[in-house]
Amino acid sequence: MKLGPDIAAIVTGGASGLGRATAEALIACGCKVALFDRNADIGPQVAMEIGATYCAVDVMDQASVDAGFVAARAANGQERVLVNCAGGGVGGPNKTVARSREDGGITPYPIENYEKTIDLNLIGSFRCIVGAAAGMMTLDPTDDGDRGAIVNTASVAGEEGQIGQVAYASAKAGIIGMTLVVARDLASEGIRCNTILPGIFDTPLLGRARPQVKAALAAMVPFPKRLGMAEEYAHLALEMIRNCYFNGEDVRLDGAIRMQPK
Repeated sequence: MKLGPDIAAIVTGGASGLGRATAEALIACGCKVALFDRNADIGPQVAMEIGATYCAVDVMDQASVDAGFVAARAANGQERVLVNCAGGGVGGPNKTVARSREDGGITPYPIENYEKTIDLNLIGSFRCIVGAAAGMMTLDPTDDGDRGAIVNTASVAGEEGQIGQVAYASAKAGIIGMTLVVARDLASEGIRCNTILPGIFDTPLLGRARPQVKAALAAMVPFPKRLGMAEEYAHLALEMIRNCYFNGEDVRLDGAIRMQPK
């Protein structure tokens, strides 16, 4: 797909981190970009700074997502590109069932945290895929046959979840699992779907970690021995969007790291 001013894009989680970097990269290519983000404190400011449209969207709420598509299309027209970056953990790390070192008490995983993590990452991504694909199907194909391109964000945790990551790893594994099926479902319509599995990236979420913690994480990466940069994620997302033969793939972007149990 040739990117330019006739291409509208939506980036979920677009007000920070991987989403913001991807939105900026699409705008640099001339695209019209709408940011779906529930952070109304920074979303409008980021949109103004980078030249995007802000839509207050919570991907865990169907009505919010539907309203976001209406607002984005009113501003920029029907999108041909969707990049799903909204996600994260809920409630912190917890074992499936944990035993207290102090008194031996047994604590099951909080099911509500599991459900929210799945909803935010997996179901939230699928909500946006369904909404975007339905709109893309109304478009005429481009010269290369594309009606649209979808890029999802999973994680290396979806393949190598660590102790305490059962909910997050489950959600990201679900995104990996749906990639090929979505690509096959939409192939006859000329809509492609791919997924990126980031390793340890220097995003605002990690920015709260102590310097020594970040240094230790960087040292775990075989090469290059540093954290990933959001711009590197954006570069791969653009390639998945531009390259019409890129379809149904789950691609690790991780410096060759393989996560240990803890």
